[in-house]
Amino acid sequence: MMLQALAAGVSGAPTRLNPVELFLHADIVVQIVMGGLVLASVWVWTIIVGFMVRMTLVRSRCRKYEDGFWSARDIDAYQKSHEDQDIPSARVVSAALAEWRRSTSGKSIDREGTRQRLSMAMESAVTQETDRLSNRLNFLATVGTVAPFVGLFGTVWGVMDSFFNIGAQQNSSLAVVAPGISEALFATAIGLFAAIPSVVAYNRFSHRVNGFETGLFRFADRFHTTLSRELEQ
Repeated sequence: MMLQALAAGVSGAPTRLNPVELFLHADIVVQIVMGGLVLASVWVWTIIVGFMVRMTLVRSRCRKYEDGFWSARDIDAYQKSHEDQDIPSARVVSAALAEWRRSTSGKSIDREGTRQRLSMAMESAVTQETDRLSNRLNFLATVGTVAPFVGLFGTVWGVMDSFFNIGAQQNSSLAVVAPGISEALFATAIGLFAAIPSVVAYNRFSHRVNGFETGLFRFADRFHTTLSRELEQ
């Protein structure tokens, strides 16, 4: 008996889970679900890494630009030397200067109207820069919300298929149903693997974007104050 048990342990089922085997032996529907979730997970991590790199570069460029901006003697010349670079702060200044030239080009200047237009122009530019920066974050929110349910669908389908096999083979042994259920549950695990980083990254990145937007608004308000003083003169 002991020799039979030992032989069964050697030649029987694997002693640990093998994700590749679970995928290959799963039902075609469950395989499609798993494949879609894996692709979503790869794209999620691509967005995470790309956003971290881009956010670091953008914040560094804006900080360097703003430091030089406030110490520049000729704002127009300083702006022209940076207008072709990917700097959100520079584009906010470009929008303000463009509105300034339009509003002050006439013989008479409506000071209050000019202030309002400058504020609206810079606010619109800040919002546009923020939207551009957070363009792909919606995908993280979508994956974080949908992936667990997609994985659950694969699990439900795999369990249904396992019970169908029980009926077809007229054998309710655990050895018959366990492999199918394991493959089905693996779909839920992949769904969670895609969803958890998505939710964490989305919350963290949204906070960073909000902080960056606040910084841009502070910069725009300070520049708006400077232009308002120029109007008084």
